[in-house]
Order: sequence, then structure tokens, then C-alpha cells
Amino acid sequence: MENNGQTQKSDLHEIIEKEILNNGGEWASDPNCEGATGMTMFDLPNSEDNLVSVLLPMSNIKNIGAHSIVEIRSRSKGNGGDGKIYRGIVVAGPFHDPDGIRADAPILISTTINGAIFLPNFHGRVLVELLGELNEDAIMPPRFRPLPNSPVFVLGKEETAKVLNVQGNVSLGQAIGHDSIDVCIPADKKIVLPRHTGILGTTGGGKSTTVSGLIDQFQQQGIATILIDTEGEYTHMDKPTEAGNMKKLLSKKGIDPHGIQNIKVYHPLGRETRAEAPTAISEFNLKFSNLSPYAAADILGLTEAQFIRFFKAYDAAKVILKDLGIYPKKGQEKEIFEMDEFETGYPHITLSLLIDIGGLVLEKISPGTEPIILNQFMKENKANDKVANRIKIVIGGNTDNESSWKALLGKLWQLYRTQMFDKATEKEIPFNDLIQAGTVSIFDLSDSDSTLINNIVIANLLRGIQQVQEVAYDKAVKEEKSPTPVVIIIEEAHEFLSKERINKMSNLFEQVARIARRGRKRWIGLMFVTQLPQHLPDEVLGLINSFVLHKINDATVVSRLKRSIGGVEESLWNKLPNLAQGQAIVSTPSLTRPLLVAMNPTPCKLLMVD
Repeated sequence: MENNGQTQKSDLHEIIEKEILNNGGEWASDPNCEGATGMTMFDLPNSEDNLVSVLLPMSNIKNIGAHSIVEIRSRSKGNGGDGKIYRGIVVAGPFHDPDGIRADAPILISTTINGAIFLPNFHGRVLVELLGELNEDAIMPPRFRPLPNSPVFVLGKEETAKVLNVQGNVSLGQAIGHDSIDVCIPADKKIVLPRHTGILGTTGGGKSTTVSGLIDQFQQQGIATILIDTEGEYTHMDKPTEAGNMKKLLSKKGIDPHGIQNIKVYHPLGRETRAEAPTAISEFNLKFSNLSPYAAADILGLTEAQFIRFFKAYDAAKVILKDLGIYPKKGQEKEIFEMDEFETGYPHITLSLLIDIGGLVLEKISPGTEPIILNQFMKENKANDKVANRIKIVIGGNTDNESSWKALLGKLWQLYRTQMFDKATEKEIPFNDLIQAGTVSIFDLSDSDSTLINNIVIANLLRGIQQVQEVAYDKAVKEEKSPTPVVIIIEEAHEFLSKERINKMSNLFEQVARIARRGRKRWIGLMFVTQLPQHLPDEVLGLINSFVLHKINDATVVSRLKRSIGGVEESLWNKLPNLAQGQAIVSTPSLTRPLLVAMNPTPCKLLMVD
């Protein structure tokens, strides 16, 4: 009996061994799966393109988190797979699912609500968005999906940083969800800064900290920075921060509080500034002839009738300057033919000259009106036949609309009373100084109390900087040198080009758009900063390629931004209304994908604004 039992046992072993051989031999784990954090699962009816579910053993859940970068090695060809390698990012999870039972099973619900402890074995689950397929160190758009039961590996810090492409010479902060990965942008390449940036968010979200921190790094990288400060908030940046929370954050990063060097503050003539000595401070006034007449008409908000009369006076001023031998002089005739009045004004046309011409017109069509003549040469030539004939031509007969001329003169006088135009030559904006490497120029408009003045200053700055930068860029190219990058930061950008005004200021916007397009080639970057992004028109958002989004609560604004900013995953949009101060969603062309970033603290002093 015993021998018979041993024989039967031996026969059973032989049968089993034959069966094993018939099925490919003994089972062996796939060497490609060694060290895997998880495995891909089968697709479900509600599965979406580019999204893959990954299951994790209980012991590995702690090894993967939100925003982790993973590598998925589709099962090898020897195991019926295709051997493709994919890169992806965790966009949801890790979730915890019980083994062999639904999470909402009655036994789990019943024990939980009655205070009992019933904890079955469980596993983890994450949702991975495919970034692409790895092909000889290059990531290509994926044509297929990883096969089920393919191993998933969490990439290390260096590999993750490489995949996210966070390398650069200007640091923004640390990527949230990753271990000590610094998010940087390459300020020495045209892929980011000259392609224009929007820093958006509600009050208290950290926009000013972001802006001042960037200015500090721009200065260190030799970038020329021009900041239009409507509140005077940045006028003390040459001093170290005094904020206790900033000092703590800086200490953690091993940075000492410090002021930004080489700062100069400019303020309008006759207006105050919040800057204090020993900060370098200078007054400035504007040349009306630097301003495109079409942009001036937009900013003044002229009606159609006023617009027609404005250009009648403007054209008359050109002829009067020529007839009186002021401009053009001999040898300057060629300049006139090369001039584009959609971009710049006519040389030597001043605001006071237009007021003088308007006054003389009004004197003719409204007898008894005594004009105030501002220009000495107009006082001397008031009765000159050439001037008188030109005034008659402007009127176009014996009658004209008196009320339209009065309304136009009222708006010109309003501008003239600001005392910002055509004053002492030495007080003009030194545009060439503004574009020198490493300079930081702050235009403090906190005492202007006028959106009109601010918009005129911005329009003058944009055009003036474009003119000198184009010359400097061409010179650098000819000398085979690297041109100096220029960044213009416009605070409260919604007041300059708001959605409500864009239809009435089409000429001004077209001028800004031309500067933006040319700036990309000439190393001029615009940075729009606003706490009211809902007032920025789609036309302005269309100029922006890089976004830094601080906390935004308005669901309508978030929905609108979704249409303007591509590639931001839904989980990040959901976080936007609840971001802590200093956190931001960063989307730039240099990054592989938008990231949630803890922005760097600022080392310099900011003034509190009520």
C-alpha cells in the first residue's frame, strides 16, 4: 500500500511537471517589474484617453503622491507586450481601496457608523496622465496606451526635474508635491520673458512678493527692468525686508534679506513720490510729440466729432511748423516720409501748440472769444498770413461746430494742466539709461490720482523704450554681442487696457500689440500684473504666453482663464480658489507642463498699500 501511494505521488508530480513545461515552464517574475511602485490596471468603460489607472500595494502608497512623475514600462515583448516606455504625472490620488470588497460595502458602512473597527487589507490607486512616449531620450506624443499589468516607477528628483524641464537661471520657487525641486525659467532665452507674462490674482495672494523677487533676480542676471508702480509700493526695494515672515522664509533658504541695487525712482513733475533719500530720485515730464496722435485721441476719450477736429488741428500744426521754418529744416524732409503716426507723434508738435490753434479757430467761429496763446512763436505770428490762412482752412468755411471745438479744448486743457508735457528738456525720460544692463527703474505714479496721466505715461514709456531698444539691439547684433534683455512691468494693468475701454481705445491697443510683437524679437518683455483679471480683455490675454496665477476666487474669471491658458489640469484649476499666500500655478513655454509652485520670498522691502 505504501509503495502504491508513493507511485501515485510520483505520477502526480510528473503530470504537474509536464503541465508546467507545456505552459512555458515555472513561473518567474518579470525582471522589468523589480522595484516597481505599482502596476497599471485594465481600462473601464468610463476610462479616458491619455489617463491610466495605477494600482499600488499597501506598502508602496507612501512612495507616490500628487504630481509625482512616473515611468510606465509597458510589458516587455517576451511577455506579450510592446516594450514601450511612457512618462506620466499623477493627477489624482493616491486613493485607498479595500481589497476584494467595495469601499461602500454595507459591512464597512455598518461597522464605521457604529464605532467599530473593521479595517480590511487595502491597496492604493492613482490616476496618471500620460506626458508622452520615451523615444531615445526625447518625449514624443503617445500613440498607444501602456498595456495592463505594466510596472510603474516613481522617478527620482533629478529625473523628475529633467522631465519637468525646470532648469534656468531665474528661480520662481519650489514645486509643490515634489521633494526640493526648484522651478526656474531660462531668462537668457527668448522662450519665456520676451513672449510676455501675466501675474494675476486677488489682493493678498502674493503678487507683489513675486514681482519684487523676480526684479531682484533680473537685476542679478543683467536684465534692464522698468516697473510702472501705480501705488508706490515698490519704491523702497533698495532696502532689505523688515517683514518677520519673509525673514523666516529667507532663512530657510539660506538667503539674507537685502535691498535691490542700482534702483532709480522717477516721478511726474509736480507730483510727490513715496521714495526717500538716499534712493536715487528724479522728476520727469513728457514730450507730447512722442505720443501717437491716435493713441492720444484714444486716451483722451474723444468723440467722433472731437476726433475730427483734433486731427484738423494736428494737421494744421504740421503746416504751421513748416511755414514758420521750425520743422522740417533742410535735410530733415526724409524723416517725414519714414514716420508712422500710428506709433509716434510728429516732431515739435506740443500740446500747447494744439491748444493755441484750437483757440484761434474758436476765436474765428465765436466772435468775442479771446484765446490764450501759450507759445511765444505763435504770439509773434498770430497775425501772420500763413497762420491765418491755415486757420481758415481748418474751419473749412465761415461756420464750424463751436461746441465740439470747446469740448476738444476742454480736454486738451485738462491734459495741459497736469503740467507734465513739454517742460524743461533735462526733465525728459532718459530712455537710453532705462535699458542699461542691471538697472531697475521705478516710475512712481502713486500721486497722479489720474488714470489718464498713468495711461499717457505708460504709452510714452512703451514707445520710447521700443525706439531705443531697437537701436541698441541692432547695434549689439552688428557687434556680435548679446543684447540686453528689457522687461517692462505694468502694475494694475487693468486700468491701462481694460475690457470696458478696449473698443474705445483700439488705436492704443494696436500700438501696444505692435510693441509686443516686435518686442519678442528685440528682447522687450511685457509683464502685466493685476488683481482684477476679469477686467483684462481677451486681446491682452492673447498677448501673454506665461502665467503666474495666485489665488483667484471668482469662478467666472477662472472659467475665462481656462479658455486662454492651455495644458492646466483640472485638479490645479480646482486648487486655484484656495491657494495659500505665496502659492501660484505657473504656466510657461519652458516648462513641460504647468506646476503648482511655492513662490520665493522677497528679500527686499515692500510698502503696505491701503
